[in-house]
Amino acid sequence: MTDEMKLYGVEVSPLVARIKISLNLKGINYEFIQEDLDNKSPDLLKYNPVLKKVPVLVHNGNPISESLVIIEYIDEVWKGVPIMPKDAYEKAQARFWTKVIDDKCHPAVLKAILSHGEEQAVAEAHEQLRFLENELKVKGSKFFGGDNIGLVDICAGYTIFWVGAAEEALGIELVAKDKFPKITEWSDNCINCQAVKDGLPTRDSLVAFYNRLFGKVE
Repeated sequence: MTDEMKLYGVEVSPLVARIKISLNLKGINYEFIQEDLDNKSPDLLKYNPVLKKVPVLVHNGNPISESLVIIEYIDEVWKGVPIMPKDAYEKAQARFWTKVIDDKCHPAVLKAILSHGEEQAVAEAHEQLRFLENELKVKGSKFFGGDNIGLVDICAGYTIFWVGAAEEALGIELVAKDKFPKITEWSDNCINCQAVKDGLPTRDSLVAFYNRLFGKVE
């Protein structure tokens, strides 16, 4: 029996991109259904009635919500390229760094973007990003997951692409190469991975999104 896979999301969401990249790494075909978050579809409300958010993955009629839950589900159901480490300690560490990214790094970076690069907000973002920079230095590998992309790399994707698009739209610099050489190198390695490349929105669509967000003429 062929698996029926539907992914409900919005094209410019980094959380949705996490799921696309995970599915791509596993070589899974899926149907992407674009949602309008101002006018949510009956299907989205049916499949995620509690949170009413994207992403939602529907596998053979069974809905799974929340990006981290979906990623772990994908990794458990489909073998092949592993997303989560097999070792219990390494798995715990991956979950820890994912929490740091979601609870510390991303909010600080978003605050810096929404402030249009205000000095204090940028300093706070840099403080959080240094934790990632130092972790990459300690690991000394291409990715947070070692030689291959893993959970932390997938979840840190906001730093790869969304920040660069915001920098372009606003004419500011948040993640300078001289300050974050390891993050820059890691970003390049991620972008060169086909599964990541195919899971990201276009740069133009992200720049246009930020232009609309900040009321700039496209």
